[in-house]
Amino acid sequence: MPSSIQVLGTAQLIGLSRRLRAAGGPQLRQNMARRIRRAAEPLQRDLQQRIRTQPLVSEGRKAGKRGGPSPTTRPFRRMLAGGVRISVRQGSSPGARVWMDKSRLEPKAGNVPWQIQDGRLRHPVFGNRKRWANQIARPAGWWSKTVAAGTPRMHAEVERVLRDVRRSLE
Repeated sequence: MPSSIQVLGTAQLIGLSRRLRAAGGPQLRQNMARRIRRAAEPLQRDLQQRIRTQPLVSEGRKAGKRGGPSPTTRPFRRMLAGGVRISVRQGSSPGARVWMDKSRLEPKAGNVPWQIQDGRLRHPVFGNRKRWANQIARPAGWWSKTVAAGTPRMHAEVERVLRDVRRSLE
């Protein structure tokens, strides 16, 4: 199940945040927040690219069945990719968070990213709740595998930012 990936609350970030507040450097705080956001952006791009290219294989049409236009107003994969967001916090719990924003998805697609993560997307056929279709997402785990691959890079970049900011405070 997708959740957010967070780099926050570590002793180094909290200590550095206190020192930044004591130093009173708003420019330094803004610079640190901008660099932490930039450290998280590659992970966000990777997640967006992964959901855009995630194969969804269906059972196929049964004999004598017809298709129709999509009931959604936005293309499906672009909508899902647009839901991957970054937030950066400062203060008592500083850090970066990459998360899926359900408010940016179609109202009826709220749990679709979690279904794709689990490997099986079950949905009504063109909104008809009497007929359902199954689609298989292979490989499953688009969120967890991408986060596992991108987290070390993100942690290393945040460590580098912290070293630079710590050096400028001394």
